Amino acid sequence: MRVLALITCLLPCTALAEKQAGRTCRILFLEGPASAPQKLYLYDGATSQDVELPRMNFSKIYDIAAGAVTLRLLPAPVTKPEQVNQQAPSATVPETLTDCYLILLSAPDNTVAPVRIQMLWFNLTKDNISGNIGSQRLAMAGISRVILNAPASSSVDYPVQIEYTTPADPRHRPVCETRWRHDPRSRSVVFVYNQGGRAYPRILGFPDYRPPAPKKAGAP
Repeated sequence: MRVLALITCLLPCTALAEKQAGRTCRILFLEGPASAPQKLYLYDGATSQDVELPRMNFSKIYDIAAGAVTLRLLPAPVTKPEQVNQQAPSATVPETLTDCYLILLSAPDNTVAPVRIQMLWFNLTKDNISGNIGSQRLAMAGISRVILNAPASSSVDYPVQIEYTTPADPRHRPVCETRWRHDPRSRSVVFVYNQGGRAYPRILGFPDYRPPAPKKAGAP
């Protein structure tokens, strides 16, 4: 399976950006096979925590250490960096990133943990993705990423029409024409990817709702 694109409809996330203490990640194992583990241990250089690897929704929110860190997924917890197998799936998180997604793909050849981490939002193919998301025009060239504004300010349905072209065939071919429901509390992450046996890309969307940070005592 190849991931084609990740489109993020982004709403402000100021509660996460205000302080490093709120640094977090969420995990998605996109179409992970049944034979793959349901849980692993996430090590951030300071602590290990057991994390779930959901296939059809984001995991709960996990706290990770501040600063520039390397996240690793392991089959068992560790307490010291020297205990980490360097072949374990890993992703480097820069100091300036306050929250992130760990997008996992199946990697059965990895004997430490059979997954591969992808953190970037980009189109890995040469295909072009285009269409309309509500009133916004979507245009993604190959090897690119896109961030869209919220399609509405309230809970309403909005039209979605997406098509694609390939380098070998410039004709616009339909992917979908439907309506999606907007949740103003959440940002949405939408994958456009190839699935074995299908002649056209598949689309899967995942809401990412994060409850607002509790107010401090005495705050207005």
